[in-house]
Parts: sequence; C-alpha cells; structure tokens
Amino acid sequence: MTSQQPIDQSVSASKLDTSQRGLDGLAPSAQQASDERPLREAVFAAMERYFDHLDGGTVTDLHAMVMAEVEAPLLSSVLVYTNGNQTRAAEMLGLNRGTLRKKLKHYELI
Repeated sequence: MTSQQPIDQSVSASKLDTSQRGLDGLAPSAQQASDERPLREAVFAAMERYFDHLDGGTVTDLHAMVMAEVEAPLLSSVLVYTNGNQTRAAEMLGLNRGTLRKKLKHYELI
C-alpha cells in the first residue's frame, strides 16, 4: 500500500468527520459508540481495523497516509465551525492563513 491508497474506505479515519460524511456501513450502536469515544481511541480503533485488513501485507508511507485521511476532515470541520472564516480557522489550527489556504486547495475544499 502507498500513501495514495486510503486506509479502508468502509471504516477509514476520515469517517471521524460525522458532521460531513456520516458513519456509513456501521451499525447504529457502533455509530453511537464512535461518536462518544475520544479521538485518540477512534484513531486507534481505525488503525487496528486497517492492520486487520492488511492481512500480513506490507505498507509504506503510513504516516503520510493517515495524516491525509485526518487532515481533510479536520480542516473541513474547523471551517464549518468558523462559518467559513479562514482567518479564524487558521488561528484555531495554529496555522498561517496562507498555509491554511494551500492545504484547503490541496484537499479541494476551496
């Protein structure tokens, strides 16, 4: 696997953005449990599922792959929270506004 391949489309880390994407493919009880668990635990569980599905295969660029899966919904949710105000979003994220815009363009969020 490479950083260009998603972790697991049915249960990827990007599904943590429940406000935009929902938790498709998960039973209602799993949705509720996922919504209530801390982000750290949700990421850990997603990685466990990824390794289970890897089934002994090799993977490269795991860090880049996970960061790409998490960063896009993070940026999206912060923009929703700030009503699209990029200056406030950049401040919340601890980023320069130019860096934020570059990332938003990269993920095709603007």
